[in-house]
Amino acid sequence: MSRRTPGHDRAGVAAADAPPPAAGTTNTDTPEVVAKAPEVTVVEPAEFPDNEVQLRELWVSYKENGDRATRERLILHYAPLVKYVAGRVGVGLPSSVDPADLVSNGMFGLIDAIEKYQPDRAIKFETYAVSRIRGAIIDELRSYDWVPRSVRQKARDVERSYQKLQIELGRTPTDDEVAADLDITVKALRQIFRQVSYVHVAALDELLSIGGDKSDRVSLGDTIADERADDPVSLFEAEETKEILGVAVSALPEREKIVISLYYYEGMTLNEIGQVLGVTESRACQLHTKAVMQLRGQLGSNSD
Repeated sequence: MSRRTPGHDRAGVAAADAPPPAAGTTNTDTPEVVAKAPEVTVVEPAEFPDNEVQLRELWVSYKENGDRATRERLILHYAPLVKYVAGRVGVGLPSSVDPADLVSNGMFGLIDAIEKYQPDRAIKFETYAVSRIRGAIIDELRSYDWVPRSVRQKARDVERSYQKLQIELGRTPTDDEVAADLDITVKALRQIFRQVSYVHVAALDELLSIGGDKSDRVSLGDTIADERADDPVSLFEAEETKEILGVAVSALPEREKIVISLYYYEGMTLNEIGQVLGVTESRACQLHTKAVMQLRGQLGSNSD
């Protein structure tokens, strides 16, 4: 009588639970031996160092070898620092500035900081990198600005002077007082005003409130006068004059009315008008003069 061991029972249960062999395969009673693949630890390029020791080793490795993969790991490790600096710089900027552009520009500053940082110096990388990232962002913003930095500085000086004098005097300071505070002449102050006037840019589609109701809003472009367009008052006066003139012409006698119509609307000469009416050219001229005088009299009486 054979003796069954617990191992044999477990093997039998495993064999009973095993799925049937796929079509086209040979099923044997002997157990198949499957070779176990060796475990391989895959190190991703974006793997972050777990502690300060690994981070320090990463810096040493990069500075000794200049490995590109190591640099990428450092960039990804310090990437949140770029987002932090970009958020601080972006406060107060107009909505036209895309925050993603600030982050993109800041990444160039981070890469430059990583390449130039010297770990043996007694300064933290974060402290060194913040200034480089901020500088890269500000340099790119300045490239978008067509106004010289000196004009920007003058504008800030004038604003600070106005604020200081308004607090001291309790009222809006005059140009003489601001010029004296800045130690410049009034002429130089007004020159600054002219330079600063080109600094501010506004969108033409920006909505402006024209009343207490929020619905009473117009765009900035609608408030700019079109110098090529006709004056609305002149257009109204011209239309009113045409209407009065039409009424006056309709009140003329028939022959004078025909003369005015043919001369001013059809562009005929007095000789041609005389032929149409069957009169001489001089008679047509008399009828024209008479009609004009009657019209002037009617228009003059209406103006009074």
